[in-house]
Amino acid sequence: MALFPMLLTAAAPPPTVEVSVTGLRSTKGQVLVCLTTNRKAFPDCSKDAGSVRMAVKAVDAGNFAVHAPAAGTYAIAVVHDENGNNKLDKAIFLPKEGFGFSRNPTITVGPPSFKSASFAVSGDMRQSIKMKYML
Repeated sequence: MALFPMLLTAAAPPPTVEVSVTGLRSTKGQVLVCLTTNRKAFPDCSKDAGSVRMAVKAVDAGNFAVHAPAAGTYAIAVVHDENGNNKLDKAIFLPKEGFGFSRNPTITVGPPSFKSASFAVSGDMRQSIKMKYML
């Protein structure tokens, strides 16, 4: 009985999205990042167990990598958590801290739709996000 060595093929690494955040009003705190394929969980990833959530020091937000679990259609939401309390602070209904989204959709009332912020990921790619501040 001949034994054949098993050929191991390396699985392709998950795609990487290089993100650059511009327009931070300070380097205080952190930038909270949410990458999701779930349109119902956008922009708040807390209801999406399959999302990628991470915090990046604001000083390092100019360029960082987010590893997508697989190829697909994703959207990114970011929050400039200046006081480091891991949430977007609001004054009445307006955000007191900065926020931004992939593809930089126009913001009117409320967050943009998943569709307006979504992009296809089939391999390594790049997204530039401009921060917006209401107050």
